[in-house]
Amino acid sequence: MPNQIKNVFISHIHEDDAGLDKLKSLLGRNDMNIRDYSINSDKPNNAQAEGYIKSEILAPRIRACGTMVVYITPDTKVSDYVNWEIEYAQKQGKRIVGVWAHGQKDCEIPEALDEYADAIVGWRGNNIIDAINGKINGCERPDGSACALRDIKRYGC
Repeated sequence: MPNQIKNVFISHIHEDDAGLDKLKSLLGRNDMNIRDYSINSDKPNNAQAEGYIKSEILAPRIRACGTMVVYITPDTKVSDYVNWEIEYAQKQGKRIVGVWAHGQKDCEIPEALDEYADAIVGWRGNNIIDAINGKINGCERPDGSACALRDIKRYGC
């Protein structure tokens, strides 16, 4: 099967930048390459004004991608930017996929991810790809076991 290429925005905190390369490598080994539209240390954002960052830097990148991937670590939950990015992606009708960080045991997830995730999957390449492609629409814990069923709120135009 030829490599798939997907336009993805990876929502994360900057302290987790190193994990993004691991995620991209895992996907690449499983025949999916991604164009990463997120801001990270390779593509830094030097702006200071929050409104400008959201409307002129983050929003266009989220609109340009097909899927929002949220890289889940313990500190992701408390990031105002991560929650804003998820909410903005939901308003744009983007697919939202949470991915537990490699080696992550369990932690609370961002409130917006809990509310809007189409899928949350563990650190397994095929599951992440299936979630990005819409073949998985559920929630699993980092070890791959199923989470409790929950309602997903979606609002139409």
